[in-house]
Amino acid sequence: MTKKNAIHEVLEKLRTDPSFSSNVIHYRTIEGKEAVYADFPDKLHPSIIKALASKGIQQLYSHQREAFELAASRKSFTAVTPTASGKSLCYHLPVLQSILEDEASRAIYLFPTKALAQDQLADLHELIEASGESILSYTYDGDTAPGLRSKVRKSGHIVLTNPDMLHSGILPHHTKWVSLFENLKYIIIDELHTYKGVFGSHVAHVLRRLKRICQYYGSDPVFICTSATIANPQELAESLTNTDMQLIANNGAPAGKKHFVFYNPPVVHPTFGIRRSAVLEVRDVASLLYREGVQTIIFAKSRVRVEMLVTYMKELTKKKLFDNTVMGYRGGYLPSERRKIEKGLREGDIRTVVSTNALELGIDIGQLQACIMTGYPGNIASAFQQAGRAGRRQEEALIIYVAQSLALDQYIIEHPDYLLGQSPEEARIHPDNMFILMDHLKCASFELPFTMTETYGEFEVQELLAFLEGEGILVKTTDKWHWMTDSFPASEISLRSASQENVVIIDKTHPKETTVIGEMDRFSAMTLLHEEAIYMHQGTQFQVEMLDWEEKKAYVTEVDVDYFTDANLAVELKVMSEDDLRHFGGGEAAYGDIAVLAIPTIFKKIRFDSHDNIGSGPISLPSEELHTSSTWFSFDIPDGWTGAGLTDAMTGAAYAIQSFIPLFVRCDRTDIHVVPQVKAVHSGKPTIFIYDSYPGGIGLSEKIFDRWDDLFQQAADHVASCRCEAGCPVCIGAQEAGMGMKRDVGSLLQTLAGGNSDVL
Repeated sequence: MTKKNAIHEVLEKLRTDPSFSSNVIHYRTIEGKEAVYADFPDKLHPSIIKALASKGIQQLYSHQREAFELAASRKSFTAVTPTASGKSLCYHLPVLQSILEDEASRAIYLFPTKALAQDQLADLHELIEASGESILSYTYDGDTAPGLRSKVRKSGHIVLTNPDMLHSGILPHHTKWVSLFENLKYIIIDELHTYKGVFGSHVAHVLRRLKRICQYYGSDPVFICTSATIANPQELAESLTNTDMQLIANNGAPAGKKHFVFYNPPVVHPTFGIRRSAVLEVRDVASLLYREGVQTIIFAKSRVRVEMLVTYMKELTKKKLFDNTVMGYRGGYLPSERRKIEKGLREGDIRTVVSTNALELGIDIGQLQACIMTGYPGNIASAFQQAGRAGRRQEEALIIYVAQSLALDQYIIEHPDYLLGQSPEEARIHPDNMFILMDHLKCASFELPFTMTETYGEFEVQELLAFLEGEGILVKTTDKWHWMTDSFPASEISLRSASQENVVIIDKTHPKETTVIGEMDRFSAMTLLHEEAIYMHQGTQFQVEMLDWEEKKAYVTEVDVDYFTDANLAVELKVMSEDDLRHFGGGEAAYGDIAVLAIPTIFKKIRFDSHDNIGSGPISLPSEELHTSSTWFSFDIPDGWTGAGLTDAMTGAAYAIQSFIPLFVRCDRTDIHVVPQVKAVHSGKPTIFIYDSYPGGIGLSEKIFDRWDDLFQQAADHVASCRCEAGCPVCIGAQEAGMGMKRDVGSLLQTLAGGNSDVL
């Protein structure tokens, strides 16, 4: 049976087999497209043409040709094209061309993960080897052997690294990298869309420091960014690099036909809207694909779900000795094991792979025929990346989205055009966050003294430098600010957090081999690292055995449980400043700075599949204060509402609002908090606050300020359309007081949106 026929056989069974057909809610086919080709540029080096020919490439796609021409004219650009559209040639070709024209030329490739850098190095080596030229390319990260590091620094034409290594291992030691910085022609930033929020804000400063050092050594490199589809690629690239960018958005690569199936597990508890486990439904659908011989990738959100699905799927092969046609793939596997799985996928030996989002990025795993998503990945860009893993080489592909009993999942199953018919979200960064700016100003001062008139990127920093002088960190001479202390600032700054006051996470699963596996800002640690919390790292579950708050250390051990923990915070909010105000609908929206005083109280254990509360416990930690940015909406108490009823309705409304914020701002659920107050201190009115979870804010709540009416209407429509009777985890949450409040929550949301409150 051909691949195409196998997919059609599966589609027919999904439509006609009673065990599947009643759960298929929508089916959509997106037609493929032909390639748009362009001839090789006249100046393209013969050795590169020879290398391309060895890979069967006789012409470029139109976007690859456009990229080469822009790079040749020394213009920075961002190329935004789908998965498997040949993005890597957009930067390989100009970089190799510049080295072949001038042997002294250098380039830095930045990838968000070490695994991706290793994958791209193999691809690059293959191209260089086929060219017959001597071009030296190396990865430079924590795994690089000490003996090789000196060679990379002195003679590496292309250095493949990650932002963390650039931040702490290269820039502070720039005097060892003179040949690189003096001759740096290109800076490549792959997977641009991953640089968002706090991480992206930090990387923006790492790149400003990099540009400052390049200027010191007399180089002016071109930036080349490549990205999956996002709503604002040019804006993000320009914010990240502080450089004017051209945009390449016309994809010349061909695409195969894609069949999308939206699959909703059956309801097993009508009153509470609980559906059958998405994991069990995925098992059944994936088993059908396996038996039909369709090579499939299954995406699951956690290590536990990956391992559960692998266990279920291996039941199909348990009678066969040494059968490796079903494999898992996640963080925590050894690099050699991951390489073996990737090779098995490319060669077709592995028929089904179950992965966390570790395989979402551009690692080459060849041509898969089907993709199953276990729940909504969190944003459209990730969904596109996952769907793009099937039919990567222009073959027909099948994508099956299996929904969970959660608000966003159920919204998408009812509104497939949200996933298929609109552009992905914006990715935003906030480089002017004062905490992050000051951290990197210290790093920049350590790397090179500041003159009395120098700016730092787009920032005027002389007053900030004077502040650091007052702190005893810098000293002022006649014409410069110099670093004064013995400390090494880059080592104290994590690119994943907005605050220096981080809690270090120590794995003591094996007492003789305790290792630091991560860190977290203090404010987040209160709810995510309290004792008995389940902490996820690289897809692995850990339980917090002890949190030493004074020493800022959390000790964890690896566990395998079927629940996660969710902590409650008693929150006091104080408005510090009101920067903007607008009236609409049933009240007024404001934006400004707030102080958040948070006291963790209890935590709950929530079962993965059903979201049942299976236990709880107290949290004994001191209160913590956070200064951040916020938007809030205040309104008069509607007629006929009592205090207790309004409290319950606002709690349910806050749950619904928080569920849908990712529709409006691309962020993770933990990046932003929603807090209702029946009588806010600053106004005495009922108020719903939405604030950034990070010190100083990262611009998320500012985006919501202009979208309150849309957010209220979205939440109101969803609550009204939910099929439950009295309220459930899909619409207003599972809190006990909220049950039976569905009508009131929907009525309140509709009133706040400025509409008719009797729609329910």
